[in-house]
Amino acid sequence: MIIKSAELETVCGITSKLPVNMLPEVAFAGKSNVGKSSLINALVCRKALARTSGQPGKTQTINFYNVNREMYIVDLPGYGYAKVSREVSARWGPMVENYLHSSRQLRMVFLLIDIRHKPGANDVQMYRWILSNGFSPVIVATKKDKLKKSQVKKQLALICDTLKVIEGVPVIPFSAVTKEGREEIWDLISTYALS
Repeated sequence: MIIKSAELETVCGITSKLPVNMLPEVAFAGKSNVGKSSLINALVCRKALARTSGQPGKTQTINFYNVNREMYIVDLPGYGYAKVSREVSARWGPMVENYLHSSRQLRMVFLLIDIRHKPGANDVQMYRWILSNGFSPVIVATKKDKLKKSQVKKQLALICDTLKVIEGVPVIPFSAVTKEGREEIWDLISTYALS
């Protein structure tokens, strides 16, 4: 995918009304600190379009990035970070669920999992929740550059086994540092969201 333009177009908080978009949407979900902003920046070849932060739980909104005026990358709030107040995190669930239910343009959901760790209860819950909303999420195993080559296969198997990933669902190892996995993600988006 050749990126000609990418810009943050809409930010939706807990009380905001979701935009009525006419272009296809592709959503990215994941635990706080899993590298969602880094992945979005790598996809659109920009260093700071999506704000990365040393402080997990920073994205508390649904952010719509218009890419090439032909689609939206939708950044969903990170989940599972203890320092965010319970009250705030309790409101994210309905906000994300409302988006998954009501977006007429949502074509795909990607679920990001840190390849170095066994998926936690929050990851399993999010995976099942996305399935229950009628989507089969593509799994992106982030931070691959932090593992030895010999560990990758074992960790991918652990992710698939823990989440009970449906056979045939793509599981893509990704590194924001080396950009490995970027082309595979764009190929899937082109095939299932833009065709």
